[in-house]
Amino acid sequence: MTSEKGPSTGDATLRRRIKPWEFETFFDPRELRKETCLLYEIKWGTSHKIWRNTGLNTTKHVEINFIEKFTSERNFSSSVSCCITWFLSWSPCWECCKAIKEFLSQHSNVTLVMYVARIFHHMDPQNRQELRDLVITSGVTVQIMRGPEYDHCWRNFVNYPPGEEAHWPRYPPLWMKLYALELHCIILSLPPCLKISRRYQHQQTLFSLKFQNCHFQMIPPYILLATEMIQPSVTWR
Repeated sequence: MTSEKGPSTGDATLRRRIKPWEFETFFDPRELRKETCLLYEIKWGTSHKIWRNTGLNTTKHVEINFIEKFTSERNFSSSVSCCITWFLSWSPCWECCKAIKEFLSQHSNVTLVMYVARIFHHMDPQNRQELRDLVITSGVTVQIMRGPEYDHCWRNFVNYPPGEEAHWPRYPPLWMKLYALELHCIILSLPPCLKISRRYQHQQTLFSLKFQNCHFQMIPPYILLATEMIQPSVTWR
């Protein structure tokens, strides 16, 4: 049963919530919007309180804005753990990945979990390398947003209309699966298998897959089959 009301007017996060159309525009995996939106949660130590806020690109990328704001407003204690969760409309570019790694190296008490709707310029070797290093070297958890994450963001970061708390946008899962597959390729140091093109005349984003032998050799079969674009009869080499 859905609530008859939207977020409570007494909700301390209300002024920091984004509008439904903003969420749908930024986080639609089929759209290649240039700007990046960041929704984030911060939890300190054993406290059950979660502090939430949102951010957009300015003259700097939103990841840099977060790091600068976070480090300037907080007095860090190495004895208190800090868990940060990011929900990003785009994965970080290579420069932001470097800045994130530097930030984490200076604050060993901070852990970062990152959910992304899309992978930024995934064909670019430098972007791939730095995103891979973020996972393997710095221990950042990076995952593609799925239904549960969209639901969570809608309920906690969006100023949804009354009675619409469960009406987050249901994007077709295929796009999420394709991005997840490409993320596996990045982490495993494999060449890209996902190709994305845009038909601006028809306002369409086209996704296609192009596999090499190394993809079949290195990527677990269940991940390939999950895209529903490969038949189970494929022989894994």
